[in-house]
Amino acid sequence: MKRLEGKVIVITGAAMGLGQATAMECAKEGAKLSLVDYNAAELENVRKLLASEYPNTKVLTITADVSDEAAVKAYVVQTVSEFGTIDGFYNNAGVEGKQAKLAVYDMESFKKVIDINLMGVYYGMRYVIPVMQAQKSGRIVNATSVGGIRGVLNEGPYVASKHAVSGLTKNAAVEYAEDGILINAIAPGAILTPMVEEAFKQMNPENPKQAEQAFSLNNPSKRLGLPEEVAKLVVFLMSDDCAYVNGQIIAIDGGQSNSY
Repeated sequence: MKRLEGKVIVITGAAMGLGQATAMECAKEGAKLSLVDYNAAELENVRKLLASEYPNTKVLTITADVSDEAAVKAYVVQTVSEFGTIDGFYNNAGVEGKQAKLAVYDMESFKKVIDINLMGVYYGMRYVIPVMQAQKSGRIVNATSVGGIRGVLNEGPYVASKHAVSGLTKNAAVEYAEDGILINAIAPGAILTPMVEEAFKQMNPENPKQAEQAFSLNNPSKRLGLPEEVAKLVVFLMSDDCAYVNGQIIAIDGGQSNSY
């Protein structure tokens, strides 16, 4: 039997990168999907890709801005209306923001990073948790980052937001375990996604590939991660195989966060 057979999984930031890869892996494992993203065109491309590779998968697509509380409440209500429940929630949507030192960071950009990366995650938990409480079961996987367990040069608001997500994850895990809800977070390092590619462009506008190669050399594994590798971890944390892992921040970075 497939690990997510018949389970309803909500994925935010589903239009590309880790969200898209996880949608594909969840479909492979038999899930019904509610896919949320602000980019309607890219979300439609994912829907078509799923229809091509997994034609029997039931897919709901919802265009929403996760930093808008009303929009978050609406995507939860729409998902429950369509599928009747929510069994798993990959709280994934996020942005890196600009790269600049803290004292000169643009305030509007700072607030945008916090609104999406922290408040978007909080709103999602706020409205998904009651659905899971009612059924006495559920899995939530929040997307933090290695920036949620250590510092990252020139990314103050990103690091602040991801540390906050790590804290919310630990606290919520303690509060809701008695309701049968397991809440964990994954902390990806540099994974080959559009967001990371954009970061390398900021590091070295003239030769982003050189920045990528230099970063890889500092990794114990001597390479960057792949989105599907992260997706497999998320699926495990969503599945019944994950029965006693709770409140953990799990790095998936080739071991780099353990290096001095």
